[in-house]
Amino acid sequence: RETEAGGIVISQRDISKRKRREEELERQNERLEEFAGIVSHDLRNPLSVAKGRLKLAQEDCDSEHLDDVDGALERMNTLIEDILTLAREGSDVGEMEVIETEEFVEDCWSNVETETATLVTELEQNIKADPRRLKQLCENLVRNAVEHSSAGSRTESDDAVEDGAEGVTVTVGELEDRTGFYIADDGEGIPEEERDEVFETGYSTSEDGTGFGLSIVEEIVTAHGWEIEVTESETGGARFEISGIRLPEE
Repeated sequence: RETEAGGIVISQRDISKRKRREEELERQNERLEEFAGIVSHDLRNPLSVAKGRLKLAQEDCDSEHLDDVDGALERMNTLIEDILTLAREGSDVGEMEVIETEEFVEDCWSNVETETATLVTELEQNIKADPRRLKQLCENLVRNAVEHSSAGSRTESDDAVEDGAEGVTVTVGELEDRTGFYIADDGEGIPEEERDEVFETGYSTSEDGTGFGLSIVEEIVTAHGWEIEVTESETGGARFEISGIRLPEE
């Protein structure tokens, strides 16, 4: 809030919540860094051997059980990559570049298994960011929307339903009241009482989720000096708002 004293306007802001989150993230990083060495060497090697043997087995016979094994190994690999990202890249930001957002978002979308999901891009304002880390952020938020959303919360009047598509619609647009952007979906949303927990390591409501995706998102946001907030989209789904972003002219 702002108060006026002796002709001087004093701006006061409560940053205690953000400070607590930064301290918690630092503690998490210390634990993850210790674990990262074990994960990188002691788990990756046997995982590579298992994938190699699986490929040979699939050449010898056709079995749905082998497909299940393949899926399990891929999940293990994703978990390893997410853990290493959190531990080794979380607080680092490289050279800031001007990002042409519309093309950038579409490129991130193409890198995620979106199945029958639909992308709506309403973001035209270019921003300054580390492109590699921003790519991780966008892809994780898109993946989160696809994995955790369903058509169950949409009405029959929705375009996606009319077209016969069962996937979620993900919308990326500019914030109206602050400098930044949002990524929203028309899925089931996140209950208000759980919104403070979504960035905690291990949080996931999907059987296919690793529980690290949103922790990585918050790490990237904090590393850039931005802020992120979870709210409800216009259709009742989840909406992630990223603010405090620098524009190219700044």
